[in-house]
Amino acid sequence: MRRLTAENMSRSAFTAPHVTEFLTVDVTRAMKALDRLRGRREWRDVRVSPLLLVAKAVLLAVRRHPMVNSTWAGDEIVVKDYVNLGIAAATERGLIVPNIKDAGRLTLRELADALTDLVQTAKAGRTSPADMSGGTLTITNVGVFGVDTGTPILPPGESAILALGAVREMPWVHKGKVRPRQVTTLGLSFDHRIIDGELGSKFLRDIGDFLADPEAALLAWT
Repeated sequence: MRRLTAENMSRSAFTAPHVTEFLTVDVTRAMKALDRLRGRREWRDVRVSPLLLVAKAVLLAVRRHPMVNSTWAGDEIVVKDYVNLGIAAATERGLIVPNIKDAGRLTLRELADALTDLVQTAKAGRTSPADMSGGTLTITNVGVFGVDTGTPILPPGESAILALGAVREMPWVHKGKVRPRQVTTLGLSFDHRIIDGELGSKFLRDIGDFLADPEAALLAWT
């Protein structure tokens, strides 16, 4: 497993010209939205975490910037009309990246269930080769290890990968005053052959805007 991971990462790192951008976001409203979800009767048996809202933000941002969900095919760029959303998972056998097929068609509840099933299957060592093939865009949640963010390497054939950092209480200027707020840092790596600085920045900014106020973004974008 580690040999395969090393081969894939080396091939990607020395084939696709990587660029990484960072964005620090006040996610206080997002964390409150998660608390409200947890309090709803129909969500009480559902695993609800910041990763759920980040995944939703990525899927909505792809609709606004479809070129991000593409691959370099030598003499052409292939833009996918579906998102097989990869979620990097650390297991006893090493890092694997299973993906949720056609994740953009799922409701928020269906997405939450799919994320839970993906993580549990990976930890149990039951992820199939089919689950790890065909990914189009990936999220890696390094925040679960207590770090702020990273500069992730693209999975081979993909054009973007988002790192989610730890959510921390920090002093933040809010409405003109310094207050304690819930803050995280996002790191977006992308293939500069396909995604230029403007597109990468707009995509990352949209994800940040969603996390800053998810309910307003849902009303505006859907």
